[in-house]
Amino acid sequence: MPNVLLLYPEIPDTFWSFRHALKFVSRKSAFPPLGLLTVASLLPAHWRKRMIDMNVADLRDSDLDWADYALISGMTVQRSSARQLIARCKAAGLKVVAGGPLFSTEAESFPEVDHLILDEAEITLPRFLADLENGTPQRLYSANGEFADIRTTPVPMWELADLRKYASMSLQYSRGCPFQCEFCNVTALFGHRPRTKSPEQVIEELNLLRDLGWRGKVFFVDDNLIGNKSRLSRELLPALIEWQKNGGGMPFYTEASINIADDVPLMEKMRQAGFESVFIGIETPNPEALEECNKKQNTSRDLISDVKRIQRAGLEVQAGFIVGFDNDTPTIFQRQIDFIQKSGIVVAMVGLLQAIPGTRLYKRLQESERLIGEITGDNGDGTTNIRTTMDWPTLRDGYRRIVETIYSPGNYYRRVTTFLQEYRAPEIRERLESRHIAAAFRAFYSLGILGQERVHFWRLMVWTVVNRPELLPHAITLSVFGFHFRVSALSARD
Repeated sequence: MPNVLLLYPEIPDTFWSFRHALKFVSRKSAFPPLGLLTVASLLPAHWRKRMIDMNVADLRDSDLDWADYALISGMTVQRSSARQLIARCKAAGLKVVAGGPLFSTEAESFPEVDHLILDEAEITLPRFLADLENGTPQRLYSANGEFADIRTTPVPMWELADLRKYASMSLQYSRGCPFQCEFCNVTALFGHRPRTKSPEQVIEELNLLRDLGWRGKVFFVDDNLIGNKSRLSRELLPALIEWQKNGGGMPFYTEASINIADDVPLMEKMRQAGFESVFIGIETPNPEALEECNKKQNTSRDLISDVKRIQRAGLEVQAGFIVGFDNDTPTIFQRQIDFIQKSGIVVAMVGLLQAIPGTRLYKRLQESERLIGEITGDNGDGTTNIRTTMDWPTLRDGYRRIVETIYSPGNYYRRVTTFLQEYRAPEIRERLESRHIAAAFRAFYSLGILGQERVHFWRLMVWTVVNRPELLPHAITLSVFGFHFRVSALSARD
């Protein structure tokens, strides 16, 4: 009966780490390692398991002495920490088994790993376990283009995680995306045909979280929740609405494509089900660049009107933006700034175009010998692995100007006000706890007294109390987010 350590590498200070915001709510990490917890449920029930998320806990020598195997998963941005973990486990004499997006796209870069379980674990992990049982484990297991039926995916083993250390929980309903954006590796990993869990599976996962005492937000980690709009609207959303009526009480947020704006009834169902925000890949207001990267769902649209419609439906729009396309000219920097400010997209992640292994963009640029080095996995660190058509100093300085401008206190707080003017208050609200009250007082002190942005902060607080008092908690949260973005995003550009 082996002892297994499930290890999750540290995430560096990035746009999405929310490291500088987490201290306000006394949490150590934004999200738990959902994939690793799901892998734990796929392992034999009689194996002894211990999970250590390096973002919330330390790996002790006693843990290494206890273990027979180390199972490591992670994303590209965790590459450096993953290497350190692997080296430490190997030095302790452990067999190292690795999987997840990092290893599925960079398997050849980890010769020291004993067993690589690539692609979707529902397919490749059982093959490894069967060979291990027979004494014939192979080094590499690949799905070879096969995709898993996630209706058979087990509930994550949440009991291995200390939920009190996280700001949000995670849940996956679907995998795959019907679109074919050239720079995106989602379809390379999960295919074009969205596969979904049953509503019963989703409700079971939510009920388990409730049973474990969770009452906070839940992130539906789907790369495009509306990839199968019919099934979402017909099956999942009615089940979630009913669950919320019966005491659910958890707000949700997710990712989707811009065509969600075309379906007002769907957005109303999402609001009733508890969804309060959605991340959308806007990418660029440059139509030539959208055509270049095959972002067809964003073309021939009034993107700002779409954003406003989504906000008025009760879904905050968070968005990703990219500069560095071949069709970008130096005018793109001001165009991005103007779009972001006018749209009221408060959480705007702006990055330089990077070519991810496995994507059509990577293949195209590799064939034309335009790749330079490897990606960092951090879209907002101001680097690229592409030899761009725009000269590098112009691109670098223009990118920095975007970030400096949109996250300067004046512009950021104006954008929050623009958003709050449009936003319809959520249907489901997070239960007020003592940590939220403490977080508000920390924000009042850190941002309203000590912070250089204090004038903008109090102006927003007064405006919100007078005009949208029901959104005051949201205004405080976005103010805290702004603090994180200024510290993290602006420092990453240097």
